[in-house]
Amino acid sequence: MATFRALSWAWVACLAWQPVFLIVPAGAQQVAPQPDDAPLETSQPGGGQLGDGQPGDPRPADQAPRATMARRVDQLLAERWRAEGVRPAAPASDAEFLRRAYLDLTGAIPRVSETRQFLADPAPDKRARLIDRLLDSPAHPTHMANTWRSFMLPPNVDITQQNNVVGVQRWLRNQFADNLRYDRMVGDLLVATGGGDTGPALFYTALEVQPEKLAATTSRIFLGLQIDCAQCHDHPFDRWTQRDFWGYAAFFAQLRQPDSPDAVTAVSLQDLNQGEVKLPDTDEVVPPKYPGGATVDPDARGTRRQQLTIWLASRDNPYLARAAVNRVWALLFGRGLVEPVDDLGPHNPPSHPELMEELSLYLVDIGFDLRELLRTLANTRAYQLSSRWEGDDLPAEELLARMPVKTLSAEQLYDSLARLLLLPPAAMANNPQQSSSRLLDPRRQAFIARMQTPSRKATEYETGVPQALTMMNGTEMIAATGSRESGLLTALDSPLFDDVQRVETLFLATLARLPRDEESSTFVEYVASGGTTSDRRRALGDCLWALLNSAEFALNH
Repeated sequence: MATFRALSWAWVACLAWQPVFLIVPAGAQQVAPQPDDAPLETSQPGGGQLGDGQPGDPRPADQAPRATMARRVDQLLAERWRAEGVRPAAPASDAEFLRRAYLDLTGAIPRVSETRQFLADPAPDKRARLIDRLLDSPAHPTHMANTWRSFMLPPNVDITQQNNVVGVQRWLRNQFADNLRYDRMVGDLLVATGGGDTGPALFYTALEVQPEKLAATTSRIFLGLQIDCAQCHDHPFDRWTQRDFWGYAAFFAQLRQPDSPDAVTAVSLQDLNQGEVKLPDTDEVVPPKYPGGATVDPDARGTRRQQLTIWLASRDNPYLARAAVNRVWALLFGRGLVEPVDDLGPHNPPSHPELMEELSLYLVDIGFDLRELLRTLANTRAYQLSSRWEGDDLPAEELLARMPVKTLSAEQLYDSLARLLLLPPAAMANNPQQSSSRLLDPRRQAFIARMQTPSRKATEYETGVPQALTMMNGTEMIAATGSRESGLLTALDSPLFDDVQRVETLFLATLARLPRDEESSTFVEYVASGGTTSDRRRALGDCLWALLNSAEFALNH
């Protein structure tokens, strides 16, 4: 059956998705929006046209800074478009926006009921209300914890450390659930001493508590600086010298992991009063030195990591806010204002310098509130542009004149499939004590391991043969589309549905939109005929398989 699907249903998959990143020739006929697709101008606060920067704000006073900053983002982008002679893409349809917002803010596609409710809602502020609801949902901190953990911990952490990986996940989720200030969260991580349930110490042990590895990783993640290029010699393109790198590494030189009989299941760290780093191949000791700043006063109080944390939260640190803004922007737009996201050096300026500067100041002004930054950016007209493009040539990606098409991560794919299965994680079913973390679900772990790709860039699609086979014939796909295992197909087996409604529900469940007329007629005809086996339910499973293997399902647009 799987072989038949791979061969005979290719044409159905091609019909089921229309690649939203295709260039539409000027004058070509566009697919008409669904009747309930509200124009962007009526769905956003402030009214007016794209990037017009209209004064005045109809929102309450406590929301005025957010709306003002959202308008400012659109204004700065619009000024760049005018200077480049580029007209932005049309606003995204409600269905396109809905799926995008769910994946970006919660990490999984919406449920059928949520999609129906949103598409039927005539209120002009429904997009803003959706953003608020998603950011306030329990799924949001889980998604943020998944995202931050993915670039904090190496992907090949030893399996014996899985409990501590779960500890890191829990710790991160708690910080995001409490909406802790980002500078405070980073500071708490940098001075962590205990493991086990608290988890953050695994960040250090995963890097073998080596000063040079900790320096390279923390500078990339939290400061957006690739100072590790100066580890062996002065940076060839940037201002960083060897002494800069080893001066930063010296903050971690007195950190140790004590021997413990419970080292496999718990991690502890200790700051000593001794331990130095030296320039490679010399006996020169390098004292602690802040990136781009002064050497630490030898009489300063606290451990070296505490001294680093104090500097991190101070006005003397110009990097933390910029790096956070760049990562949040990349989370929503698929690419940072600076690319790569962890290389904010002077040799690599932002695509929109004024926008980067103003957003960084805004993040400081709102108390390093990442949730509020996400809320602000998601309410911009720029975030709500379509991925479709009318014309002969696509604009440069860095102009942000259309929404880039993003590849779903392995975790987003699995969690979206799990939603279709209507099943709890295996860890939850087999061991209620482990129900707080999906990381212990062996099915999820195996799927993510198979679907990982070399690049983590959201705008690069690098799926190969192993990933394609997993989506076509993997156990998850068999469970999702099988006549007995699939919770979705079981629900659709009710006599209350006719075939038109069943096909409509499949599209809403997978693509968060209604089928177009030609899609509906093709799928309904196939289901009514029973497909190749004269079995209507198996034919419905074939339709679901085709949708799940379409490019539209694998991409966020």
